[in-house]
Amino acid sequence: MHPFAASLIPLLRVSPVIKYISVPLFTGIIGWVTNWTGVLMLFYPVRFHGVRVPGLKLVKGLMPRTVLQVPIGLDEGKFGWQGIIPSRAAKLGSIAVDKGLLKLGTQEEFYNQLDPAAIAQHIASSSKEEIHALVDQIIQRKYPRVWASMPSQVRATVHARIDMQIPSVLSKITKALGPNIDQLLDAKLMVIGFMEDDPALANQIFDRIGHRELRLIVHFGFVFGFILGLPLLAVTIAFPYWWIVPLLGAVIGYITNWLAISVIFEPAYPRKLGPFTFQGLFIRRQHEAAKIWADIIADQIITLHNVVTEMFSGPRGDRTRKLIETHMLPAVDKAMGMARVPVKAAIGPNSYDRFATSVANGAADLAKEALMDDAFSRRQADNIRELITDRTRKMPPHDFADMLRTVVKDDEWLLVLHGAILGIAAGLIHVLIFGA
Repeated sequence: MHPFAASLIPLLRVSPVIKYISVPLFTGIIGWVTNWTGVLMLFYPVRFHGVRVPGLKLVKGLMPRTVLQVPIGLDEGKFGWQGIIPSRAAKLGSIAVDKGLLKLGTQEEFYNQLDPAAIAQHIASSSKEEIHALVDQIIQRKYPRVWASMPSQVRATVHARIDMQIPSVLSKITKALGPNIDQLLDAKLMVIGFMEDDPALANQIFDRIGHRELRLIVHFGFVFGFILGLPLLAVTIAFPYWWIVPLLGAVIGYITNWLAISVIFEPAYPRKLGPFTFQGLFIRRQHEAAKIWADIIADQIITLHNVVTEMFSGPRGDRTRKLIETHMLPAVDKAMGMARVPVKAAIGPNSYDRFATSVANGAADLAKEALMDDAFSRRQADNIRELITDRTRKMPPHDFADMLRTVVKDDEWLLVLHGAILGIAAGLIHVLIFGA
């Protein structure tokens, strides 16, 4: 016997039968623990938790890229952990657009589902008085004498003309936004931004789509481990060496996690084996998962509120305001009517143009504010939800599987390695408890 094995004093003295029976039970526990902790590693913590390690950032250039991508903070000179899925929130956002949303429809289609006509009507009905006040405010602030000296009949005429212009102008603007949406909105950057700001959204997508399946995987871990422990039992009887259980425990932990990952996503298409039909656990629920996916996207990401915020305040917001100004300026001229001549004469053509631009920009701000109405945004979300649900259900299963798996694929080796390490640890504990 090896001197190390001889030095081991088991914590429990049991009969050989009990000792051998404990082998598949231990491997079953290995399987359960590895799958349970593997699921925890996927989701938690949502934000990085760790400590800064002096000098670690200086040596990161010597580390392989694969290691730096592990969410333990090495890239920032820290050591800790962040759940794999929330750490890949930006990647999920990018994949959700490239492999999901843009395969389901164009940005213009999504915008049209928000119902431009209803948007125009909502702005008109909720902002009429504000537009009147806007015109008054701008003229009074910039040209107080002109507006004060303008006859009340002329001012009433300007307001009446504005009232007549509002519906048609807003209709033109909201219709023009659709064909120009690709120049006004970058959906990919918007989705990535929301995912990065709230990585819990990434968790929510996977948890709500696969909560039941993930629980099943954890419990199946015991079954997988127990079954794999039976050949290990035979090996330990044939080769009663202390290192057999830890060594093969690593193999069992590795295989258990590999099987868990595989049965979630593979096969993409149903395969029959005798009376049984096999398909990836996430994939077989594509029809139901499509509704969950659509709810999250429509209610929390591609909402009217978020789209409007991005279009007006995002990196391309100046283009949106320019488009609105282009449609508003002729309307301002038309609304001023005969008053335009004395106003221009009083304040000069350049000042008049600046006044008209101020009206256009003010109208853009009013439109943005009107579209921030949460109740209206929720009503418009129903159309987005229906579109995404329908298109997702029609996605080929391999595209649906690819959209979900790509997020964690680069980190699957880490989950499998984690299973192997736990297998070694459990094997050593078994040796300490029952002896070699």
